[in-house]
Amino acid sequence: MNGLINYVSCGALWLGLLVKAPDLLRHRRDPYLRAICAVLGSAGLCFFLGAPPTVGAVNRFGGVPNLAAPVTYVAITGYCAASQVLIVHWRGGPRVRRTARRWMLAYAAVVLGIAVTFALGDAPVERRTDLDTYYATTPYIAEMIVLYLLAHLITVTVTAVSSLRWARRVRGGLRTGLVLLGTGSLCGAGYSVAKLVAVGGRWSGRDWSALGTTVSPAAAGLGALLTVVGVLVPLVAPRVGEWRRARRTYARLVPLERALDDLLTRRTLRLPRPRFASPITRLMWRQTSIHNALSHLDAYFDRDLYDRTREGVLATTGDPERSEAAAWAAVITAAVRQEADPGRPAPPPGTDGGLLGRVPGPAVLARIADALAGTGPVPAAPAVPSGTTTAGTA
Repeated sequence: MNGLINYVSCGALWLGLLVKAPDLLRHRRDPYLRAICAVLGSAGLCFFLGAPPTVGAVNRFGGVPNLAAPVTYVAITGYCAASQVLIVHWRGGPRVRRTARRWMLAYAAVVLGIAVTFALGDAPVERRTDLDTYYATTPYIAEMIVLYLLAHLITVTVTAVSSLRWARRVRGGLRTGLVLLGTGSLCGAGYSVAKLVAVGGRWSGRDWSALGTTVSPAAAGLGALLTVVGVLVPLVAPRVGEWRRARRTYARLVPLERALDDLLTRRTLRLPRPRFASPITRLMWRQTSIHNALSHLDAYFDRDLYDRTREGVLATTGDPERSEAAAWAAVITAAVRQEADPGRPAPPPGTDGGLLGRVPGPAVLARIADALAGTGPVPAAPAVPSGTTTAGTA
């Protein structure tokens, strides 16, 4: 009687609505976003209104026994309308608006039917959890119950079929979200079916009210959870994928940062390590530290060594990207050794190696790290005249 399942389900749905709200504020005219938010908001409202404590509060406030029943059924019908409009926008086509209006008019007729049948019926005894079976044989109230259950069953069935059918044609996070949404809709169908079976049992003289008071809420709660996850997965999946790629690149840059570690520490070129940061922020920190070191080493870069190494590797492998990474690995290794040699005079101020104009980007940094790690071996550079610095490989 405490309505815990209802309130938890409501909270999950409204949390999903809260996540989508910023997108809706930025794109207020997007009918697809409006439909998604309407589905999440109305579904949460259904659970909130269906909780026994809320039912009692609505009945007391309205002064009419069981007033909460038609109010909740109207909310469920509104959820059905929002779901169908969402499906219409998913399918697309030249008659989206017309089809959406037709569904809304159909569910408006259902709302009118609920109001009329409740007004014509007689339900004097308050029932907070088993109204469906208790009044299953009461004239007009029974019609009201069957009307909202059939409307809900049709909606979740169409949503499940459409979601699972569309999931076969897409991949990635969208497919996962559609499968979860379709599965959640099937659970929602379990809610309606359990209620209808309990009502049918009452018509035949059997007491199957437990289906409506235990099985049905559990199916609805599970369906709400899957629906929320299904709506959020396509939103979250790209970000998770971006974080995964950032973590891989962050780890991949370790050999390059290790080669520059002494310089970064000695010259205090490394930025403070960010704490509790996202993988993207940590990757930016490592890339920035590496670029600081490369900027400091520019005066030590040997452009001739870069060109010779690049041409040699290109002639050997025919791979421009690999040859560029090998050339950078060679000149960085040589520059680090020169800069750390106390017996070697520092380059005059304003001197540069002529390579800063082509500072390697993130993708090139990763390939340089591979070359330094030995996963992209650098062939020996061609022989050079005496007095010209050559570089080894890490």
